[in-house]
Amino acid sequence: MTLIAETIGRIAPLDDRFFSAARKRLDNLTKPPGSLGRLEEFARQMVAVSADEMPLLPRKVVFVFAGDHGVAEEGVSAFPKEVTRQMVFNFLSGGAGINVLARHAGADVEVVDIGVDCDFGTVGGLLQRKVLRGTRNFTKGPAMTHEEAVRCIEVGIELADEYAAKGFSLFGTGEMGIGNTTPSSAIASLMTGMSAAAVTGRGTGISDAALNNKIRVVEAGIRMNNPNPLDAIDVLAKVGGAEIGGIAGLILGSAANRIPIVIDGFISTAGALIAFGIEPTSRDYMFAAHASVEIGHRAMLEKIGLQPILDLNLRLGEGTGAALAMMIIEGALKIYREMATFGEAGVSTGS
Repeated sequence: MTLIAETIGRIAPLDDRFFSAARKRLDNLTKPPGSLGRLEEFARQMVAVSADEMPLLPRKVVFVFAGDHGVAEEGVSAFPKEVTRQMVFNFLSGGAGINVLARHAGADVEVVDIGVDCDFGTVGGLLQRKVLRGTRNFTKGPAMTHEEAVRCIEVGIELADEYAAKGFSLFGTGEMGIGNTTPSSAIASLMTGMSAAAVTGRGTGISDAALNNKIRVVEAGIRMNNPNPLDAIDVLAKVGGAEIGGIAGLILGSAANRIPIVIDGFISTAGALIAFGIEPTSRDYMFAAHASVEIGHRAMLEKIGLQPILDLNLRLGEGTGAALAMMIIEGALKIYREMATFGEAGVSTGS
């Protein structure tokens, strides 16, 4: 049995008994029923995912998967390819947006080289899980082989298993890769059935002319490779990216380990869409951190069936939205665990 198949076999639907138990406790806290809105939803989901009526506050980690993209040579990004490598060093030195927000959230950051076109040598703190040195230009052929795509997913699964064993109980997704909104747009188009123009945005802030070119590139990649939208691994291999595959694997692995996972923005949600395509039950373990400015993001969230926690006009990636949303999820769990019940507080219940 392959690692992906074995992992899928470990993913179970959430048990309604835990939702019911959580709802009963929430309704007995010193507040009108449902008055804390979606915080109560998040608490119920945390209880059900952990299969524990009183889950502990989580030990948190955000994984930032880094990879390069051959399609960047088509002029789809405002930044040059070498920024991927440079930003990896920035993450490792603690100077990026995700580092700041993760520190604020009390979350660790793990940087994963899954597909950067660079030999980092012995760099302290970098998880070196390289599958390939950048994907190929998908306007000229598949971005990856089927085997490479599978291996990217396996890297994510292995990290989920490893960090579950270390005692982490809340994962977040992040990424870095110049050009990666282009493969994400191709995935969005294929797996939602929407046109490339309807799901392709400006990424790092490209001009109108560059956006038109980007849409053309996405259309050309789909036409060249003809991926099967019902086969998520085929889509990943033909028009995806290494970091997108790593995120998909991390999501599958988190679900197999009964660990909730916070999905960041557009690129991370492309990975979530691949995971959902491989095993739809993985959705039960996902929290959507925020609604990205990228125009295709909501279409992907709707396809999976996720409602974003935040809407802050974010478009940085890296896992920044995931770090912010982790604090809200943890706040919901603290309400559930620490707020007094009517009986404990000696407060009369409503009629």
